[in-house]
Amino acid sequence: MPTTFPALMRTSVFFLSCALVSCSGTVGADGAKIEADKRRPDKTRPQTTAPAPTAPAADKPRITGGPNRPVPEPNPPFTSTSFGTFNEPWAMTFLPDGRLLVTEKAGQLRLFNTATKTTGTITGVPAVAYGGQGGFGDVVLHPQFASNRYVYLSYAEAGANSTRGATVVRAQLTLDANGGGSLGTPQVIWRQTPKVSGEGHYGHRIAFGADGKLWITSSDRQQMTPAQDMASSLGKLIRINDDGTTPSDNPFFAQGGAAAQTWTLGHRNMLGIAFDGSGKLWVHEMGPQGGDELNLIERGTNYGWPVVSNGSHYGGGDIPDHDTRPDLNAPEAWWTPVIAPAGFIIYSGNLFPYFRGDGFIGGLASQALIRIRFNGNSAREVQRYSMGRRIREVEQGPDGAIWVLEDGSGARLLKLTPVPY
Repeated sequence: MPTTFPALMRTSVFFLSCALVSCSGTVGADGAKIEADKRRPDKTRPQTTAPAPTAPAADKPRITGGPNRPVPEPNPPFTSTSFGTFNEPWAMTFLPDGRLLVTEKAGQLRLFNTATKTTGTITGVPAVAYGGQGGFGDVVLHPQFASNRYVYLSYAEAGANSTRGATVVRAQLTLDANGGGSLGTPQVIWRQTPKVSGEGHYGHRIAFGADGKLWITSSDRQQMTPAQDMASSLGKLIRINDDGTTPSDNPFFAQGGAAAQTWTLGHRNMLGIAFDGSGKLWVHEMGPQGGDELNLIERGTNYGWPVVSNGSHYGGGDIPDHDTRPDLNAPEAWWTPVIAPAGFIIYSGNLFPYFRGDGFIGGLASQALIRIRFNGNSAREVQRYSMGRRIREVEQGPDGAIWVLEDGSGARLLKLTPVPY
């Protein structure tokens, strides 16, 4: 039976203004000058007391069904129907025929038929370094998938001396008549450098932009300081061509090496990436003890980790807040207590007209679906929907339904559809 979820309160999220000004550059750990063409020094830390529960935001409804037909938002706004279960799923993407590719962290790539609710297997996937937060990661299709059949996959890869690092490959997908398929020989197009010990903070979310460039979130691998080192790809947002070569218009291209592929730096653990309707790129990342962030990505800027954070080190060690370093790029929204964000879409469908243009972030620790309202260069949480389980992934379906994957073993694939009204 479908399950309805009531809208919950606005919680302790802190939203910051987004006026854009120009500032001088800063110097990275390697001594290289870091471009800072769009600093926003007016973003300061607000009051951190959690508000009392409130009703949903008062500015709804905001989408209309015609000149004289406002479309109200029902409460609750969706029903949830379970379609199947997976073992530690991490990401999913829809094929043109409506079937789903689903990655499972231990190293499996599944093909799920949403019409028959049956699951097949894609063979030929690369070996993954499974453990901790590592294993199979993201899966996306090339923008011209219909003609070239390229699928892009990210995963944790083993290195020498028990080191590991994120890797992105592409391979051509062939589907068979039995509900499964295979990958051609995977071609590595990017590797995180350097490989380090440990099993956390790979990031490796991937997305294509409208210009056909591939974006990769390369998290700090729990090493912290390399996020400020331009000789390392750790703690950076990466931009490359679809074949792995480096675009010459990247902000640090002239420096060569890892810096040439870097678009922004100073990130911790980025687990969600999405473009809005106007082409702006938004990325969320997990903070330490407090201070989860949602950031508007601006060319060549430094987001401050581990120099600044609106959270603290585990155990209570202080980290200066963003407002102490106005030369570093502060988040548009941040959360304390944390939501533990994972997965991210900015909704563009017609099935939920009142959701159009809003973002949805999966919550692990918060066990919720977090709804974000964008207004130009600003963002704020407007609602939180309790899901009762950790949410790992969010995706928009071809018909405009919202699909979510729970986290862990026995994780359900849920389809969210509107409540009739």
